[in-house]
Amino acid sequence: MGLVWGIDRGPRDPDHEGGPVSRATLADVARLAGVSPSTVSLTFSGSGPVSAATRERVLTAAAELGYSGPDPLARSLRRGTSGVVGVITGGELAAHFRDPVAIRTLDGIADTLGAHDLGMLLIRVNNGGEGVDLATRAAMDAAIFLRSVDGADEILQALTRRGTPVVLMESALPGAASVTMTDEEGMAELGARVLALGHTRIAVVTLPWGRERRRGLRHGLDAAADAATYRFTRDRMTGLARAGVRPTAVYETCGSLVEEGFEAAKALLDVPPNERPTAIIALSDLLAAGVVLAARELGLSIPLDLSVTGFDGVDLPWLAPDVIDSVEQPVARKGQLAGEMAVAMMRGEPPASVELGVWPRAGTTLGPVPESRSSAEAG
Repeated sequence: MGLVWGIDRGPRDPDHEGGPVSRATLADVARLAGVSPSTVSLTFSGSGPVSAATRERVLTAAAELGYSGPDPLARSLRRGTSGVVGVITGGELAAHFRDPVAIRTLDGIADTLGAHDLGMLLIRVNNGGEGVDLATRAAMDAAIFLRSVDGADEILQALTRRGTPVVLMESALPGAASVTMTDEEGMAELGARVLALGHTRIAVVTLPWGRERRRGLRHGLDAAADAATYRFTRDRMTGLARAGVRPTAVYETCGSLVEEGFEAAKALLDVPPNERPTAIIALSDLLAAGVVLAARELGLSIPLDLSVTGFDGVDLPWLAPDVIDSVEQPVARKGQLAGEMAVAMMRGEPPASVELGVWPRAGTTLGPVPESRSSAEAG
């Protein structure tokens, strides 16, 4: 599906049965202002030398005739462009609009495209293939993949055949520009912090591994990193394995949602106290927030009884007094860069690839392993 906006067909005359009132044209304005049609065009485009007096005369005539400027649809047809960049994403749109990462990324894209007078068409592609046809044939001057999308190869091939520039986020393919993060390094540093505090009973709540999106307990991180086809999931798992994290349990979720983290924590903590993890590492802040809420419901104190970490560095004021210990990524900048790359490729520049760094974000949810804390207090 795609989100599109309606076209205003112009005012209607209540005394006239039928269509809209005939619209004033550029030629009508030129006749009334006593100038050439090209002068009117230059006045509205701002792309040529027009004196202040002539410009005022043209605008006065246009206002008198109710002429607001050249028809954008006709102008796009003449130029062979749409003035629109497609933003392609997978999964439910409702989930994206609840995810601060997705919202801030979209804001970054919109800021850049708006500065170039470009619109944005949001296209959803789901696991059943819905949206693939629209993504391959929609009128757009460039396409940005917001996240890993099922059927991305097919869409990319179709857009490449059309000569449509493509920017990928959180993945990379030949022929396309890409914006990625140092997710592996960031998660390796976070895993090392957890281990340094003495945690050995560590559980991991992961993002989806691939298009199957199977919810439930899975095998260890090394195998998981090999099995995951979504790059952002694979890189974060690989980072934890690189740090030396050997989890007692790995739980795959269907997406970065608070309720997914909540259900994962309920399953991971439903064990005897002596087998319960002392730390749960979640691959997103929303998943980590769900873990915190589940722990609170079970009467556990964060981080005295259970440490929790996330990834993304988003603000979750509703989780107060807790602040997730996390890894922060420059989300808005990621969106801005994707927009800038799309504009550059529309101008004929070759595709580029950029990898942005991430950094630790301290919070209140990570502390020493409970046994170590008790020993220290007793000493």
